[in-house]
Amino acid sequence: MRIARFVVDDAPMFGVVEGDPGSEEVAVVNGDPFFGKVEVTQQRHKLDDIRLLAPIIPRSKVVGIGRNYAEHARELGNEVPPAPLMFLKPNTSVVGPGDPVSLPSFTEEVSYEAELAVVIGRICKDVPTERVDEVIFGYTCANDLTARDVQRTDNQWARAKGFDTSCPLGPWIETELDTEDLTVRGYLDDELKQDGNTSQMIWGVKELVSLVSQAFTLLPGDVILTGTPAGVGLITDGQRYEVEIEGIGALSNPVVRR
Repeated sequence: MRIARFVVDDAPMFGVVEGDPGSEEVAVVNGDPFFGKVEVTQQRHKLDDIRLLAPIIPRSKVVGIGRNYAEHARELGNEVPPAPLMFLKPNTSVVGPGDPVSLPSFTEEVSYEAELAVVIGRICKDVPTERVDEVIFGYTCANDLTARDVQRTDNQWARAKGFDTSCPLGPWIETELDTEDLTVRGYLDDELKQDGNTSQMIWGVKELVSLVSQAFTLLPGDVILTGTPAGVGLITDGQRYEVEIEGIGALSNPVVRR
């Protein structure tokens, strides 16, 4: 099931995306699917007639995982960490499909990072790997934009990873997906830059959710970014980056410097 968050006029609402590519419709659901059963109504809109929003604004946090692909760690001159390298992004970093990424004034080197994102569906803590599926709501595409110059100079990654608009999510949440062997690609102005697979992750989805839940109580709507494959590079004003993940879809965002 593909759960989208969208607007037609002004009020955001949730819906289920139905149909084949090019002819999709969105069936409106009652209420918030994170806090109740998904109840589909008879109200429907063509996908082309709505504006997709970030499928979730996390209730409390986005947890990022650094250097979870060995080739990506090497391309930046880093060693593979002995344990998942965790960092936090505020929910103010989240934007949706097509929303502009605004480059902050304090950086001249912002890079793109295509990633699979895990969306948590229930409050949980210390989740064993064999029960991780019980706490996952679904999966979406993410772009973990990073200010590389600030990352080098600051002693921690709050500014480098957490600036406003640094975490595009979308286009929707896919609730049923086998994450063991998914293609993860990224395109800069339609040119393929990243071409990886979730099978290359050092820690898989179940391990990551379990380990993150040992550090933080996870709440419905929290998001875990699972790391990026090799091929990262810089993006600048006027360019666009598209994240494409097998089984989910594509997330595209323009970049501006205001």
